[in-house]
Amino acid sequence: MAAFNVFQIILLSIFALATLYIFIFSIASVFYKQKKYSESAKKRKIAVLIPGYKEDAVIVDVAKQALEQDYPEQLYDVVIIADSFQDSTLKQLRNLPIKVIEVSFEKSTKSKALNSAMAQLNEDYDLAVVLDADNVMAHDFLSKINTAFEQDFIAVQGHRTAKNVNNSWAVLDAVSEEINNSIFRKGHRVLGLSSAIIGSGMAFRYSYFKNLMSTVTAVGGFDKEIELKMLKEGRKIMYLDDAVVYDEKVQKAEVFGNQRRRWLSAQFHYFRKDILKATKALFLKGNIDYFDKAIQFIQPPRILLLGALGICSIMFFGLNYWLQNEDLYSNLWISVLAACVLSFIVSIPKAFYNKRTLLAMASLPKGMFMMLLSLLRIKGANKTFIHTQHTTITKE
Repeated sequence: MAAFNVFQIILLSIFALATLYIFIFSIASVFYKQKKYSESAKKRKIAVLIPGYKEDAVIVDVAKQALEQDYPEQLYDVVIIADSFQDSTLKQLRNLPIKVIEVSFEKSTKSKALNSAMAQLNEDYDLAVVLDADNVMAHDFLSKINTAFEQDFIAVQGHRTAKNVNNSWAVLDAVSEEINNSIFRKGHRVLGLSSAIIGSGMAFRYSYFKNLMSTVTAVGGFDKEIELKMLKEGRKIMYLDDAVVYDEKVQKAEVFGNQRRRWLSAQFHYFRKDILKATKALFLKGNIDYFDKAIQFIQPPRILLLGALGICSIMFFGLNYWLQNEDLYSNLWISVLAACVLSFIVSIPKAFYNKRTLLAMASLPKGMFMMLLSLLRIKGANKTFIHTQHTTITKE
């Protein structure tokens, strides 16, 4: 019995620490209030950088919609960075009032595309906005980004949200995004820490971003690399909940799994790379942001945490009852599971409490299994460019 309880305590402690992390920030997110920035007389010149790899199906529509901002048209350029596009697509793009920069690499990456484009741009921009090839900005996105930079910020993450919820996988992906928005952006800002960046829907001071990107070597997860570099420097990353960018959510289980595999691989890579440096920075410089980010990378995926904790709680509750073990252990399992569930409940926006989300829950066990497979297959995924093909889905 003693050996069993020691094993139970070790496993429970692991789950409890992971749950405590998301519980603290999810509860904090409830108190998030978006600061209103006054309209500035100064309008900054903005480069909207949209790298795309074989995105012929969506890129023309995305470019057209990017031109529909309530921001002075002479003060922003839509820059399509075209990697392996068809000639017919390039012809359509060049008929639009945008900049088209063709790039080609033996091994394509988003960071290479961005660096190549900025090396060719001659304009003096104040800000750089980075989007994915499927992203659609709300009409006031650039205006809100511009006013936010009236403050002394170096980087701002916008609110990326679902463009589509047309099937169960898209709904689960959309819910997952909003949970992360609550925990890693709203909750972090409430407690004075930096917002996490996502890889798109984000903005930077242009010269800083150009210099920062020139140091990036990542094949996958370039956003995590620049985020760590910024936090290591002591920079603060802001979050604008009302600056919205619509993002296409996955349509198939395979895409769901591949996408998570890429993310998990990048996270583990940067955890191993930075945890010692982040710990040193915490104790010698008091850099909590940098240390928090390194710890964040080792957190289990939320969907996998919920599934594994649920299974273990039921299993150990039954074993403790069968072995007539102390009630304390079962009570602890129930308490940790309750805290985990509560973290999810408060992190999910009210708009998702509907029949469609309830039906999507039927795909949750498969989603948990896909996450487990992704976890087992992450080796080397951050060294390989894994392309997510987008479709012509429009915002619902």
